Amino acid sequence: MLTEKRHEILLEAVNRRGSVRLNELCQLLQSSESTVRRDLSLLAEKGLLTKVRGGAMALNENLTSVEHNMDEKSLLYVQEKDAIAKYAAGLVMDGDFVYIDAGSTTEKMIASLTAKHVTFVTNAFLHARKLAQRGYQVFVPAGEIKASTEAIIGTGCQMSLQNYNFTKCFMGVNGISLSGGFSTPDQNEAGIKTTVMNHSREIFVLADHSKFDKITSVTFASLNRGIIITDKLQNEKYAQETVVREVG
Repeated sequence: MLTEKRHEILLEAVNRRGSVRLNELCQLLQSSESTVRRDLSLLAEKGLLTKVRGGAMALNENLTSVEHNMDEKSLLYVQEKDAIAKYAAGLVMDGDFVYIDAGSTTEKMIASLTAKHVTFVTNAFLHARKLAQRGYQVFVPAGEIKASTEAIIGTGCQMSLQNYNFTKCFMGVNGISLSGGFSTPDQNEAGIKTTVMNHSREIFVLADHSKFDKITSVTFASLNRGIIITDKLQNEKYAQETVVREVG
């Protein structure tokens, strides 16, 4: 196939779907990975798409490494987060052993919890204090404190969490993308999230609509690893990759 024709097909696929994985492009073009990678590099240099690890995405997807602190996050999309958190809290049942991730949306879950006999693990000091004040048994893993997100991170935290088997986990996320999966700007936090998800029976990712079509620095899981709870889904392509529950 001529180079120009490959580029035409490649661009059409990326713009139509928003993002496409490298192996899918290889199958579509009947070309080797080295050829497709070269095509992607050329098209990215021309400003026609964004090349990412494992594929490519359309220019309307947002690649960012910016992370707000907890005070800033708490002021964003308040009503949307309230609705998501209330729905998520209703999924917690008596007898559950639950992990609640650090984050502004997961924090809001705590006020809406109705189940009484639940044990929680969280890597957020604020969450732990609020859960304890409500009378729940709470465990906090070992590790270091990340000031901006008030989260416990590090190798010690990951090692602590490997000992648990959660019935449910409720995860925060910074970016959700068809090509980049679930992502976060921090490598340490990504490791914590991956560890928890690998030790959970049911996985829920809490995300308002602003998190979609956004990629941050580190992917911690593919989209099919968790059920997304959001206020509204603007791109139905995500529902083809995983279960999405809209609560707005």
